[in-house]
Amino acid sequence: MQNSDRTRRTVITASLVTLILAVLGVFVALEVRDQPEVQESTGSEDPRIVRPDSHVLQEAPDGSPVLVEFLDFECEACGALYPAIEQLRQDFEGQVEFVVRYLPLPGHLNSRNAAHAAEAAARQGSFEPMYRILFETQTTWGESQDDQSALFRSYAEQLGLDMAQFDEDVASEDVAARVEADFQDAQALGLSGTPSLFLDGEVIQPRTMGDFEDALERAVAAG
Repeated sequence: MQNSDRTRRTVITASLVTLILAVLGVFVALEVRDQPEVQESTGSEDPRIVRPDSHVLQEAPDGSPVLVEFLDFECEACGALYPAIEQLRQDFEGQVEFVVRYLPLPGHLNSRNAAHAAEAAARQGSFEPMYRILFETQTTWGESQDDQSALFRSYAEQLGLDMAQFDEDVASEDVAARVEADFQDAQALGLSGTPSLFLDGEVIQPRTMGDFEDALERAVAAG
């Protein structure tokens, strides 16, 4: 029994170390990336950063800081940052609004298909569940050179979505246009990589999780 407990603790510890290193790798990437130049930005009111139809993962009262992440579901750095974002959502619940927008990078074969699946799920009120399952299974399908649309459809089935409606939406011009609109806003902002983060309309590039927490705390205090 003791050996079993020790083995379990070892596995958990190894998993935590892997997670920590992955997240640290994301912050290093953010640190060395060239900061995008937001041309003629109007700060938090800039419609290229947040639009009325942008997906809100977690709401906060009016006037609260707004964190926006432009993401690619196939991006390994976005996948590594995902648990950190989830932790920050818990830590700043009711204080910071968390918004996500699509930035499917051309070099990822299935990133746009994944975004279409997420947007089709959103049409049935299930954006967040699909957002979660896409990141939590990313190692299964990410970097695949085969079309993973059938797999994404199986996720919709797991979520109990109306599959006739999902099939219609995921192939629709409306869903494609919605994803493309986010992509075009990212292009207009000069973004070329993911994850790209904005806090109250300003680019942030935290070097550590502590930097990220400090930035949110300062924004909350300023509000």
